[in-house]
Amino acid sequence: MNSGARNLLLLSSSRLHGYGYLEHARAQLEDLFKAKNVKTVLFVPYALRDHDKYTATVRAALQPWGYAVEGLHTKSDPGRALREAQAIFVGGGNTFVLLKQLYELQLIELIRQLVLEQGITYVGSSAGTNVATRSIHTTNDMPVMQPPSFEALALVPFNINPHYLDADVNSQHKGETRDERIEEFVSYHARPVLGLREGTSLRVQGDQAMLLGERNAKLFKSDGSTVEYEPQSDLSFLLKA
Repeated sequence: MNSGARNLLLLSSSRLHGYGYLEHARAQLEDLFKAKNVKTVLFVPYALRDHDKYTATVRAALQPWGYAVEGLHTKSDPGRALREAQAIFVGGGNTFVLLKQLYELQLIELIRQLVLEQGITYVGSSAGTNVATRSIHTTNDMPVMQPPSFEALALVPFNINPHYLDADVNSQHKGETRDERIEEFVSYHARPVLGLREGTSLRVQGDQAMLLGERNAKLFKSDGSTVEYEPQSDLSFLLKA
């Protein structure tokens, strides 16, 4: 597939302390949408139970900025709606629930084709970012449902851990840290994982990728080492994995 057509924004989260819903990412979203003259966003609400309420929340955020929002769940023919969409926004929630629904509706290959070959704009947040990667192995969610596979859209050839949280060195908790869980995945799969802290995102244009936001991201490399990257870092090398 022609990955050079990619136009993605992969958010760690839709909410950030001190901001309204999606407000912290407004400039990033508007840059993304203006690049393709997007006026209407097709929202995929399957990661939460109440699809109408979820779509209304996104509409309340984007409509004042000049963007119409339609819910994919309201469409009688989801495949046709996706093919006719100007932009796809896959919201956060439970990653297992989301991926299961995408498989059941037979939308995995279609979305991949639309994004990688036709260049349709894709926004993912949290679970929507997880499913944009190679697999959902590095989600933080409980497996409340079982998708037929953990393999996901593979819009990028690596994994992401949204809501990445640093270990509290002063904590007396003896359970696994986020780092330990991600390192375990890497030890089995030898695949890089990008830890996106709250308020950060990854902007992908064709074969170029840049870290956006106000905080560093932590890369867990396939050899088991880790590297911190500052905002505006060029992470295009990850797309060649």
